[in-house]
Amino acid sequence: MRNIKIEIKWVLIFIVMMLAWVFLEKSMGWHNEKIEDHAAVPSLVAIPAVLIYIFALLDKRKNFYHGVINYYQGFMAGLVITLIVAILSPFSQYITSEFITPDYFTNIINYSVSTGEMTQEEADSYFNLQSYMIMSVVGALIMGIATSTVVAVIVKSKSKPSAFSSE
Repeated sequence: MRNIKIEIKWVLIFIVMMLAWVFLEKSMGWHNEKIEDHAAVPSLVAIPAVLIYIFALLDKRKNFYHGVINYYQGFMAGLVITLIVAILSPFSQYITSEFITPDYFTNIINYSVSTGEMTQEEADSYFNLQSYMIMSVVGALIMGIATSTVVAVIVKSKSKPSAFSSE
């Protein structure tokens, strides 16, 4: 447990950021009166998500590996974050759907049906808590592994610090 203390800290930061992001979307009207604009918005969350992974792996490099981290160590730290986020994502999706934006599914179903994008049955089966919980786990795994793969390259140490370095 002590070995993943840093990762757990960053998982909590990541989840709080994601919940804050959903709250921002809701407050901007993208879950109700501006729902037609919502499709373009979720991809923007990738920016703070990637930054959190970068800060997490830099934190791991500095405070666990004493300034020296190789690709494998960085990737594994990112993978731990990813797995914990994926495990907790149904819970954060529940918080989102029940407390932050409880009318979202009704609104998006109505919008999708009214624009002819989906039939009522298709919209009902796609836009619901169970479906979104599954998508949140799968999305967390896919995006987390991809992000860990790239960020581990970015934060790996070029070489070991010298004995005279301040690290």
